[in-house]
Amino acid sequence: MKYVDQTLVHKRMNSRVLKNNILKQVFLIATLFGLAVLAILIFRVVTQGIAWIDWNFLTGKLSTFPEKAGIMGAILGTSYLMLIVIPVTLIIGVGTAIYMELYAKKGKLQSFIATNISNLAGVPSIVYGLLGLTIFVRVMDFGNVVLAGGLTLSLLVLPIVIVAAQEAIRAVPGHLSEASYGMGATKWQTVKKIILPAALPGIITGAILAVSRAIGETAPLTVLGIPAFLLPFPEGIFDTFTALPMQIYYWTLDASLVDEYAYLAAATIIVLLVLLFILNAIAVIIRNKFQQRY
Repeated sequence: MKYVDQTLVHKRMNSRVLKNNILKQVFLIATLFGLAVLAILIFRVVTQGIAWIDWNFLTGKLSTFPEKAGIMGAILGTSYLMLIVIPVTLIIGVGTAIYMELYAKKGKLQSFIATNISNLAGVPSIVYGLLGLTIFVRVMDFGNVVLAGGLTLSLLVLPIVIVAAQEAIRAVPGHLSEASYGMGATKWQTVKKIILPAALPGIITGAILAVSRAIGETAPLTVLGIPAFLLPFPEGIFDTFTALPMQIYYWTLDASLVDEYAYLAAATIIVLLVLLFILNAIAVIIRNKFQQRY
């Protein structure tokens, strides 16, 4: 009969504890590094731009004079974009996820489609800009209006929502739907009353990630020919527009010629972050409400 070698056990335990402590410190350093970079970025942006934010800057029109420039047109353009991106992405994305997970027959075709949807999330954004330019601007003849920009950005973030919604639907316990079927509910009633409400927190998490990406995208809008200097305010989805990321991009380029444009870009970044935080806060409140219920 073999006995446990206590010396060998202690050596192995000490080795495992040492590895655990080393990896713990590595992960801590990685976390602190990311937080430090974020803190430096936010500090620099705030210190450069906060002094330029006033009522005239938020409500005024664009101007070639930095001290007179305003971003109300860009704020409205970004808001109109999100009014298109959010419903289009959620409706199509969640509908696709429901079909793929609950209605489509499992097999090679379904697996092939799911794999390609996941791969689309890694396609460079400028490719979606070219797609939007071809389909919405030229073939459908929308021009570089809010609708074309919103639909292009919807295509960009659609894979994110689809994948997140699929994972959320898979995470719903199977006994919930089985109990619904046992009570005589149809498949659609089960999806509507049981599966979707239970999966909604995960779906909203994906929507937050999608909106966070869409609201800051510049490359697709540049390809669509969205102007940076536009005096009239957009009044609807069929109007020409500019957006906050476009203003940040062009003011950053112009900062090499006029230093004040760097401060305008920093102030616009602050406004864009505040708008993003407001949208995300609304989504988090809705998500937490459904998490408490289910």
